[in-house]
Amino acid sequence: MRRIDYIISELKDQYLIEDNFRPWIIGFSGGKDSTALLQLVWYAILEINPEDRKRPVYVVCNDTMVENPIIKDYVSDVLTKIERSAVSHGLPIYVKNTIPRLEDTFWTNVIGRGYPVPNNTFRWCTDKLKIKPTSRFINEQVTEKGEAIILIGTRSSESATRARSMKKHATRGKRISKHPYHNNTYVYPPIRDLHLEEVWYIINKMPSPWGADNSKLFQIYFDALADDYECPTMATDDSHRSCGQSRFGCWTCTVIKEDKSLSAQVDKGQLWLKPLKDLREKMYKDRNDPDNRMPTRRNGQIAINADGENRGSYKIEYRAKLLEQLLLAQKQMQNFNPNIELITNQELVAIQVVWYRDLLFSYNVSEIYSRVYEKELDVRKDDKKFQRDQREINLLKMVCQETPSDFNLIQDLLKLQKNKALLNRKRGLKDDIERVIEQYIN
Repeated sequence: MRRIDYIISELKDQYLIEDNFRPWIIGFSGGKDSTALLQLVWYAILEINPEDRKRPVYVVCNDTMVENPIIKDYVSDVLTKIERSAVSHGLPIYVKNTIPRLEDTFWTNVIGRGYPVPNNTFRWCTDKLKIKPTSRFINEQVTEKGEAIILIGTRSSESATRARSMKKHATRGKRISKHPYHNNTYVYPPIRDLHLEEVWYIINKMPSPWGADNSKLFQIYFDALADDYECPTMATDDSHRSCGQSRFGCWTCTVIKEDKSLSAQVDKGQLWLKPLKDLREKMYKDRNDPDNRMPTRRNGQIAINADGENRGSYKIEYRAKLLEQLLLAQKQMQNFNPNIELITNQELVAIQVVWYRDLLFSYNVSEIYSRVYEKELDVRKDDKKFQRDQREINLLKMVCQETPSDFNLIQDLLKLQKNKALLNRKRGLKDDIERVIEQYIN
């Protein structure tokens, strides 16, 4: 198609511009637009003489750690093929995976800190799960190379809002424009003028240059389609309506009332995803239940609405209940695939750390895990250290036989100190210790 050939030609021209070979960064989600964009970039670089392929291209994929499992597995497989194919063809294309820091993950914040699950007015997840991890990589490149260019797969035809946004940030007469938030960073939208059907033409008609089976991507969109019409086998005509209207994201997303893509996948036979669908719907329903919320936010600010209902952080009772529900969902899904992990052991440890920091010693993550899985949660890395700790605990019990409350106090203080050290943040430790002692005295 003429427009696709023009984009490839434009990409070649832009790649060869002498600008100190500013690295290209492509945000790759594995979806239709980022796949089409990367394919065109790949075809363009293949047409360039090997000695002129001096500009590095980074394919950056951000894993929020709460992705739809089907998409996550598919993307992981594709990234492996991209990496191997780039090496075998001698292309300067490099795969980079980013994830949120432990203190920023979804479950550390919701179950650990008691953040209410996101909605339109408190959409804290986008910054912590998506923007921060990718921004760190971009900043690293800018620090090292001086400047960077981000290739985005946004298209004007997606929506009127998207078209207005792209026009607002575009520089008249130029392909690239300054990034609105990152210094020394530029934005380049090569597929801005493509229509949906042309995107599917690239995916279905043009072979994947890294050897992926693009029919799998088409099938994923088909299975996630909530409407009654069928997807065409080949999207080559504007009269064809394709599967491209499906939307994928975090399975935990409560900004939307219903995750139609997830519901459609379950309705079309992916029954093993039902625990995710059910838990997401329950989190959405329970979000504004005042019985689950405290009268204050984490910063101490009063959070009570005009009807006298609590609108603060989640109570510890609800956090513990939600952790149990999450582990039950994970256990159900592991019957289908033992490798599925909805929450990592590191996050479980981080949640317990946060609870101790909040002086919530009455709930134990290991006990909740044991209740669900009927086995101990083993996060120990050093059995000798564990045995030494057990000897110290037994000795402390002997010393405090006549005053068991002293044993509990010392244990709580030790937990507080050790868990402050776990995340290398001891700020506020003195105040926390004083609060624990004050509670004990009173």
